[in-house]
Amino acid sequence: MFDTHELGRRPGALKRLTRSVDAPGSPVLGIDGVIGVPEGAPVELDLRLESVMEGVLVTGTARATAEGECVRCLEPLTVEVDADFQEMFSYPDADDRGRSTADPADDAEDDEDRFFLEDGLFDLESVLRDAVVLALPMQPVCKETCAGLCSECGIRLDENPGHHHDAVDIRWAALQGLAETVQDGEKDNMGGAEPGVDEKQEK
Repeated sequence: MFDTHELGRRPGALKRLTRSVDAPGSPVLGIDGVIGVPEGAPVELDLRLESVMEGVLVTGTARATAEGECVRCLEPLTVEVDADFQEMFSYPDADDRGRSTADPADDAEDDEDRFFLEDGLFDLESVLRDAVVLALPMQPVCKETCAGLCSECGIRLDENPGHHHDAVDIRWAALQGLAETVQDGEKDNMGGAEPGVDEKQEK
C-alpha cells in the first residue's frame, strides 16, 4: 500500500518516491506457465504521484527480472523487465466532485474499471500485473537465432548444427516396402531349378 496523505487534496501537488517491493505470487507476476517474475523477487518502483481534482494520478516504472524458458529449445532464460504504467486512483467521493450521476447503472459499470483510494492509500498490485504482462515477450526465446529442437528426436540443434535424419517420403514408403519384398523373393529363387525341370528328368 502507498500513502497519499502528504499530497492532501491540493491539485498540482507532487510527490516522487522510489521503493523496492516483493513480487506477489498466485497468480504469478507475468504470463503463467510461460514467463514471470518469481514470487518474492525484488521489483524496483519509481513513482510520481500527482494530486488532481478527481484523485491521485500515479505514473511510474517497474523494473524486475523475469524467469521462464525458451519456447524453441526449452532452456531456462531470464529477461529484464521495464514496465511503464499510469493509473488514476479516485477519491471515494469523486462522484460528488463533478461526475455526472444521472444514471446510477452507468456509474456502477464505470466503477468496475476504476481504482479508488482507501483512507488515502492505494494498492498497485493489479496495475503492476497488467503492466508487466504487456512488457513481457509472449514467445520468449533464449536468442533470436535459436534453432530449437529436432522434431524427430528432440536433440538441441544449436549444439548439433550438422544433425539431421534421412527423410522418407511417406508417399513412397509403401512402394519401398513392396520393392524389398520382391527383392527378397528373387534371392530365395536364386540357385533353384526352374519349375518343371525335375519332372522332366524323372520321366
